[in-house]
Amino acid sequence: MPGPEVLFYGIPLAFLAGFIDAVAGGGGTITLPTLFFMGLSPAQAVATNKLLAIFGSATATAQFWRKGNVERALVLRLIPLALIGSAVGAYLVRFVDPNAFKTLMGFVILGVGALVIMNKRFGLEDHYPGLTARTLALTLPGAFIIGVYDGFLGPGTGTFAMFLFALVGFNLVRSSGNARTINFATNLGAFITFLIGGHMVFWIGLPMGVANALGAALGARMAMLRGSAFVKWMYGLIVVLVALKLFSGR
Repeated sequence: MPGPEVLFYGIPLAFLAGFIDAVAGGGGTITLPTLFFMGLSPAQAVATNKLLAIFGSATATAQFWRKGNVERALVLRLIPLALIGSAVGAYLVRFVDPNAFKTLMGFVILGVGALVIMNKRFGLEDHYPGLTARTLALTLPGAFIIGVYDGFLGPGTGTFAMFLFALVGFNLVRSSGNARTINFATNLGAFITFLIGGHMVFWIGLPMGVANALGAALGARMAMLRGSAFVKWMYGLIVVLVALKLFSGR
């Protein structure tokens, strides 16, 4: 078990991860390797990562929610599907090696990122049409699939969710708010599961969770202040980080 000195670098990295995650998703690509580097076992690292992630995702969700950047009527319909999908994904891990899909998902997220960045107007303007048949046809199965991915593999869940919401017409700020809310729900489901499992290292997860929440608060405010162009730039950066994480096989 590591000593308390690991918090000297764990806390700043958790703050940075919270900031990044609130803007464009992908914070887990920083915190999970950090927890492994601290010397936690795989089970402890994954469980403790969900403990601190619940702080950050709850804070970011609250920020976006209060400022009206969450489409509540849509998101509340999607949360149950995301939760069911997350449970299905966690169940599938028992039978399928996630490493078999990491390279494939790395290419998928790079393709998604290329579509967002190369289309100059994509995600910069809000033209969400409401709860139309097209909106529901894309988001209902999309939320379930994203939930499955989060329960099965995880890295970049929020980034994939942002693309889904931008695809149906939200600008990237509102897409981020919607994605953080969905991600909070899936994090909560995983948090409860891991809490029952008893692998969380609370003396690491709690202070890093507070730092993650502070970073998330700043990131959400920055996203709303700077607008979709800033979020789009951050999104491109996070796509690369998530893809590298998937390609690394760790």
